[in-house]
Amino acid sequence: MATIRSTVLPAFEIGPAWEIARLFPNQGYISEGDYLRLTDHSRRLAEFTDGKIEVLPMPTVEHQRIVLYLVNFVRAFILPRNLGEALMAGVRVKTADRQYREPDVVFLRKSRALKQGNRYWESIDLAMEVVSEDDPDRDLIEKRRDYAAAGIAEYWIVDPRDQSIKVLQLKRGKYAVHSEAKRAGQVRSALLKGFTADVAAVFAAGKNG
Repeated sequence: MATIRSTVLPAFEIGPAWEIARLFPNQGYISEGDYLRLTDHSRRLAEFTDGKIEVLPMPTVEHQRIVLYLVNFVRAFILPRNLGEALMAGVRVKTADRQYREPDVVFLRKSRALKQGNRYWESIDLAMEVVSEDDPDRDLIEKRRDYAAAGIAEYWIVDPRDQSIKVLQLKRGKYAVHSEAKRAGQVRSALLKGFTADVAAVFAAGKNG
């Protein structure tokens, strides 16, 4: 009978690549330049706040289907009207000094799009987030606060958990509900006049692709 030998790899071959990690400062001391260089070539979404990099969980297939549906739906409305540009994550958006977010869907009016850089956008007019099951408070509370402070005129919260969409409009520095619906009906944009979305169709896209 042949003898089966197990091969045990040395610890340095199976452990984390600490040598790479040590190329960057400790959390809390990472600069904006460090963050931009790291995420220029990363396939993972990551955000940046006060010297700390926050690596985001990998999205589900359902999440990505909804995001793709939304960005295509927005683009189908804005491009024929020459209103601006809409893209999906990961476009880095600078929401404050020492803070960058990567919204699931971003829209920027044409007059402002011409002034943006290629590595990140200084500001946007509309953000959409599909709520993550892993950390819903990030989209429902933290980003609502951050996007309002950044002066983003409109924020859509798309929540697959209860199949609801809430459209928030910025008023006097705070978000107020402009339109909302759950499972059926339509929601409408305050910023993009005439733009509406069918709630059932959005979440059906997440299930069916």
